[in-house]
Amino acid sequence: MRTAKVQRKTKETDIRVEVNIDGSGLPDNRTGIKFLDHMLDSFSTHSLVDLKVRGKGDLQHHMVEDVALSLGQALSKALGERKGIRRFGQAIVPMDDALAIAALDLVKRPYSSVQLGLERAMLEDAPREDLEHFFFSIAMSLGSTLHIKVLDGKNDHHKFEAAVKALALAFRDASTPDPRRSTTPSSKGKM
Repeated sequence: MRTAKVQRKTKETDIRVEVNIDGSGLPDNRTGIKFLDHMLDSFSTHSLVDLKVRGKGDLQHHMVEDVALSLGQALSKALGERKGIRRFGQAIVPMDDALAIAALDLVKRPYSSVQLGLERAMLEDAPREDLEHFFFSIAMSLGSTLHIKVLDGKNDHHKFEAAVKALALAFRDASTPDPRRSTTPSSKGKM
């Protein structure tokens, strides 16, 4: 099984993340930020990654960023050398009025381009700018190239949640073992 545990303890936060990429999508997340917990639960459910997050911290900004960094690190650690995986994943997710796409490459070259089109300053109990930074932090610590675009929508909650679900499905696709490949999925022989 592809599992990992990560702890990130700083003067600002104390984060613990456990993942099982080959799980069944069991979420168990408690960060003290309800909207973030809801999004982590959604990621777990749709990626089929069993995800347990525990977090305490001083500011919401630090919590959202450090949870994302820890989640990316745990997923990267669980992927190991990334041999035999599909590597690429993409998804289009409709959620009521919102429509989001995500494309992911688990190549170990961090990059992100995220366009969410959020308008409100707060989404439930989380600042918009922290949530927008969430995807960047995951991409950097996961070592992935990530593109997320929200193509339509009026409700910011739906737009962000559709983007999280699209990322979850793209990760599920990219991390899936390829039955025809046992080597690194790169013409360079190394990622």
